[in-house]
Amino acid sequence: MDKTSRLKELIDILNEASKAYYQSDKEIMTNYEYDALYDELKELEEETGMVFSNSPTVNVGYEVLSELPKETHKRPMLSLDKTKEIAELEAFLKDKEGVLSWKLDGLTVVLTYDNGELKKAVTRGNGEIGEVITNNAKVFKNIPLQISFKGELVIRGEALISYSDFEIINREIVEEDKYKNPRNLCAGSVRQLNNQITKERNVLFYAFTLVSAGDMEFDNSLMKQLEFLENQGFDVVGHTLVNAENVAKAVDDFAKKIENFDLPSDGLVLIFNDIAYGESLGSTAKFPRNGIAFKWKDETAVTKLIEIEWSPSRTGLINPIAIFEPVSLEGTTVSRASVHNVSILKSLKLGIGDEIEVYKANMIIPQIARNITMSGNLKLPQICPACNQGTEIRTSNDVEVLYCINPKCPAKEVKKYAHFVSRDAMNIDGLSEETLEKFLDKGLIKEYADLYHLDRYEDIIVNMPGFGRKSYDNIIKAIDNSREVIMPKLIHSLGIANIGLSNAKVLCRNFDYDMEKLISARIEDLTVIDGIGEVIAKSFRNYFEDSDNKHAFDNLLSEVKILRENINTGENAITGKNFVITGSVYNYANRNELKDEIESMGGKVTGSVTAKTDYLINNDITSSSSKNKKAKELGVSIITEEDYIKMKNDK
Repeated sequence: MDKTSRLKELIDILNEASKAYYQSDKEIMTNYEYDALYDELKELEEETGMVFSNSPTVNVGYEVLSELPKETHKRPMLSLDKTKEIAELEAFLKDKEGVLSWKLDGLTVVLTYDNGELKKAVTRGNGEIGEVITNNAKVFKNIPLQISFKGELVIRGEALISYSDFEIINREIVEEDKYKNPRNLCAGSVRQLNNQITKERNVLFYAFTLVSAGDMEFDNSLMKQLEFLENQGFDVVGHTLVNAENVAKAVDDFAKKIENFDLPSDGLVLIFNDIAYGESLGSTAKFPRNGIAFKWKDETAVTKLIEIEWSPSRTGLINPIAIFEPVSLEGTTVSRASVHNVSILKSLKLGIGDEIEVYKANMIIPQIARNITMSGNLKLPQICPACNQGTEIRTSNDVEVLYCINPKCPAKEVKKYAHFVSRDAMNIDGLSEETLEKFLDKGLIKEYADLYHLDRYEDIIVNMPGFGRKSYDNIIKAIDNSREVIMPKLIHSLGIANIGLSNAKVLCRNFDYDMEKLISARIEDLTVIDGIGEVIAKSFRNYFEDSDNKHAFDNLLSEVKILRENINTGENAITGKNFVITGSVYNYANRNELKDEIESMGGKVTGSVTAKTDYLINNDITSSSSKNKKAKELGVSIITEEDYIKMKNDK
């Protein structure tokens, strides 16, 4: 293993040990082992000249700014011309070699290092003027604060947030404030005035251009520049050397990886490997001539809009969903696409019966590309489809959204109880939204505690259409199984705005799992907790200051037994093993569900492959992803989801 890889591995190992010790009250290594690894890390940092922002040897201070200062770029940052035709890539290259790489979908940032230290970070902005985000860049997850090169180094790269982190972060945000995609979340995270928030968002940085490196020579090769950046400790965008003969195959190889690629990407970039040749071509008023961007040629289909389904949520937000005649896209049949909000609905000028063109964004998410008819005759519902009470348009961040104004809307109630019984909350199997709606309609449940007394209505439930003795027995059994619950899941089950499972765990740990202390905590007691800001603190405090909520919660507490931890103490094939999960999963709702199962069986899930990893779970075993490469390098077993399921069932 080279020194840079060992350095990164040590950071991962030590950070995992610190997290286990300080956040989970566990020790995964002795103090002696920790100190020995820490000393090795310090020696390697001194030897290589590399110090990363997430290294335990440094402590980047948090700073709150009143505004982000602006700065003019020395050279305007132009965008590349674009194509969707591989033939244009072949014609572009002619007899030259090019470097084909991912076109990452985040926020472009320019970094300046001097004497081996990160001195400045500036966003692309409008290409001429950007914002100085140096304090925020210092807490990007994988950025080196110090490098071995001592001259002035200027590089460009993409700041972004992975899909897996996006899912986790978005889950903690109230529905109306959720981010539409990782790029929007990244833009907001990179431009924070408080870099503590930036750090919590796990922003990554991938270098793609070396602007200048003093008098360094690279044999006029872009590939060698990227290799130099890798040797300085930067994560470099995935790339490969191509020519006109093999560029089509290379594009196809990238396309095969996109479905399981954890980093947001909206295409590829092709740059001449011969730097001098590329620069000699100059630029137009809009585009440099040394490169071209390749956008995925989205498969589109024209279909007819049948209806807009308005879907109420537990927060009152009513989401528009387009229902259209089924079409085949990228190998699957689709008939629905989220329209996201009223503003987008209006911009598309939708009307029932309109001809619309649909596609899968980045070959994954169904979207409406355009409205061919543009009748604009669609009327917004004046009443909520769930309660027949009034609706209203609210504007948040210049975006119009539709809300139900009825505080007792049954949709809110159904969604509230559906959240309560979900896997990450009380985990009561068998209580679907449809079943909960029936129970609510019959008045069987009016608060959470009522779920634990459904046995009072045995005759009613057994004789309800679609039920029977077996259904009733299964529901009662699932409810009884949920009476023992870890405290974070109980707090999360209440559906308090901004309190997802991760925040619930933070709160419970900081109050040493003392429920009384937690629910009586003042806002100032909560805001001092790392990761808990004023918005979260107010949401939590407001919930328990509501007398109805407090009464219902007290009744719920009389029905359940709170456990400190939820660890399966029985020995099995998973107990004591370290796992990393990457790519798509098929037998679980998402990777977090698989992670929860592994942890409940006594295993451990981490984000990085290290020498301590026992198994990397990846359904694409032949993938050339960085995690697969690392696993092969370290001799870590790469297994599929099916392999894992067989393993856990072994007795």
